[in-house]
Amino acid sequence: KALPRMPVPVEAGVCAVLTHMEQVDVLGRLDLVLTNISELRKEVEELRNNLQHLAADIVGEVRSHLEETQRVTRRRRFPFHRERSDSTGSSSIYFTANSGATNMDDGESEGGYTTANAESDYDQESEKESEEGEDELSCETVRTARRDSLDLVNEDETHLILDSLLDEGLGQLLQQADRLHDGDEQEKREGFQLLLNNKLAYADQGDFLWRLARAHSDMYDITEDTDEKKSYASDGKEELEIAFQKWDQSAECHQWYAILCGQLAEHESIQKRIQTGYVFKKHVDKAIALKPEDPKSHYLLGRWCYQVSHLGWLEKKTAAALFETPPTATVQDALQHFLKVEELSPGFSKAVRVYIAKCYKDLGNNSATLLWMNLASELPVNTKEDSETERELEEMRSLWEE
Repeated sequence: KALPRMPVPVEAGVCAVLTHMEQVDVLGRLDLVLTNISELRKEVEELRNNLQHLAADIVGEVRSHLEETQRVTRRRRFPFHRERSDSTGSSSIYFTANSGATNMDDGESEGGYTTANAESDYDQESEKESEEGEDELSCETVRTARRDSLDLVNEDETHLILDSLLDEGLGQLLQQADRLHDGDEQEKREGFQLLLNNKLAYADQGDFLWRLARAHSDMYDITEDTDEKKSYASDGKEELEIAFQKWDQSAECHQWYAILCGQLAEHESIQKRIQTGYVFKKHVDKAIALKPEDPKSHYLLGRWCYQVSHLGWLEKKTAAALFETPPTATVQDALQHFLKVEELSPGFSKAVRVYIAKCYKDLGNNSATLLWMNLASELPVNTKEDSETERELEEMRSLWEE
């Protein structure tokens, strides 16, 4: 449709005429632009939906990879089958309870604290190449998912998705680690390796770190070589020293730090063991303050009190020379903690009841001694420590009959 011509000043010339003629073309182009914008908006919305689906697929792949890694680790079988041990007791409380004599056995824990199983240093070396490959793949997959998903969806949504995934994976990992920890020696070894494989992903989580330290303590009990024992205990302590920077209010961290200190001190001099005894008690006291209903901590403190009450002349003189206030505890103190364990968890272990009987024997209460000897006999021998205290129980019964 032709546009009416407007009078144009002579000096405007051809330019003014062309401007009027282009109006139709400009309007047409504007309509085309609006149409394209509308279509582009639809395409952008569709693309955004597709990218969100892609992010969800990546998250699913990460989950599948982590689960497969755990399954592969679970199926792995390590050599060297040895006797099962338990974590509820150890001579790592630095003082012996046998007539005040110092503990000269560098190769075996008096009570054997429970820990998670793992391979020896030789085994770790033999598995190093395959494990490093799995670790690198797992970590790179997680990093790639995090990096790519940030580009795909809203940043807040990305963090929520990945944090939820990591929390779910951590929960499953901890459940599996606890189950393996309660198993036989082979399962404890697998638990130790499982935690090592996931250290990079969860090294900032307190619940993960104390279980990793527990696994080092288990390896201390499993391993026969003295140098390896010291290495496992030292490495476990270092893990918790890092954990304390953020998780100082974790009762389990303090509990296992005390245990590892004790295990490491088994290979030290009398002076060093007495010095470490203060550290042991400090952390057990902190664990009880943070979690007073945990029977394990009361058992550890009861063992410490019992051993201190039976210090020999040499240990007492050494402690007096090193400290203005040497460690002090009585059999009555030990008995109260052992009875607390029985109150919180009846039948916690055969060792607890044997120690209660020993305390009553030391205090001259014959009727209570016989009662707890009989109660201890009712419990099965499940651990290395139970086996050791069973021998003590038999000796007590023989003396009683005489």
